[in-house]
Amino acid sequence: MSKPILKNGPAAPVGATEFFDRSKARLGFDVPAALYDPNIVPTSGDPGTDRMLEIIAREQPVRPAAVLIPIIDRPEPTVLLTQRAAHLNDHAGQIAFPGGKIDATDASPQDAALREAEEEVGLSRHFVEPIGYLDLYGTGFGFRILPTVARVKPGFELTINHSEVDDAFEVPLSFLMNPANHQVHSKEFRGMERSYYAMPFAERYIWGATAGILRVLYERIYLS
Repeated sequence: MSKPILKNGPAAPVGATEFFDRSKARLGFDVPAALYDPNIVPTSGDPGTDRMLEIIAREQPVRPAAVLIPIIDRPEPTVLLTQRAAHLNDHAGQIAFPGGKIDATDASPQDAALREAEEEVGLSRHFVEPIGYLDLYGTGFGFRILPTVARVKPGFELTINHSEVDDAFEVPLSFLMNPANHQVHSKEFRGMERSYYAMPFAERYIWGATAGILRVLYERIYLS
């Protein structure tokens, strides 16, 4: 692993009103064809990662997934994240958004994300206002993740499903949207260099797909 590099750039405004207004203006609910079409490979903008995704797409079937990015509408907005259960076979103990594979019974990726949030942490959809889909995100395990950005009203109570999740916690949106906290690491994949993001917060190590999706959120809402 290479030495961490910070992705510098303008600090993001973090007021709740501005964030939600920008999100509503820049996001929508059109489902990208690449979520299900194996002939369309998601791109990341990183040449090594894009090459990895092309290889994975040839070797594995498409695995459509959905996650919820729950932005809690507090005076200082926060993002609700989970820590996956330590006993799971895949990504045990990692920091993640509520979410998972899209089932045939889900009406839409948005519906899948809301269902998973209820199942994993007991977040009632009555508190959740979906705003729109973020860009499709491909992973080295063949998942194609479509994130739903959502505004969450305070006052909810969580019930942790310990078969899937060990913990749920909040991180200030201001921290996650500040590019000074966006570290870039790299590692080798079949002889190619690929990079990934990490955003360590206190004792939590936010990295991989979760950090990558948060970086995409920053770029879409504050840079585009």
